[in-house]
Amino acid sequence: MDYSHQVAEVKVSYSSKIPAAKRLKIACSKDAYHIFKQHWDMDRIGFVEDFKILLLNRANKVLGISHAFSGGMSGVVADPKIIFATALKCGAAGLICCHNHPSMNLNPSQPDIQLTNKLKEAGKFLDLPLLDHLILTEESYYSFADEGLL
Repeated sequence: MDYSHQVAEVKVSYSSKIPAAKRLKIACSKDAYHIFKQHWDMDRIGFVEDFKILLLNRANKVLGISHAFSGGMSGVVADPKIIFATALKCGAAGLICCHNHPSMNLNPSQPDIQLTNKLKEAGKFLDLPLLDHLILTEESYYSFADEGLL
């Protein structure tokens, strides 16, 4: 039996046009906040929840940003499998997640805390740590790491 036509070929790729020496370095949550805010659709921030991932190398330099999920007015579903598949695809050594709260309430919800804990545990297993999870509004942010929740 010829098996060569019965199995799909899987291709995994990542490319960056930014030289390593010019990549931004994340030293604190404020650095991540500014990058996320710069790459957020500010017309949507007060209406729809979105979820993005900042992918970092071992020196905490930014490999890239990914708009991972879009939700509704009161929530967004973020799938850890997709988050880590994206991070693994580009060879990330760490990641920072961010989502917005259209309500402008910076306090994390119980689902936010549960997702953060799930990502933290998965990251430990994969040796690909979740370095922070930010909640973004038009005017400010909340950092799980700064609040001791990571």
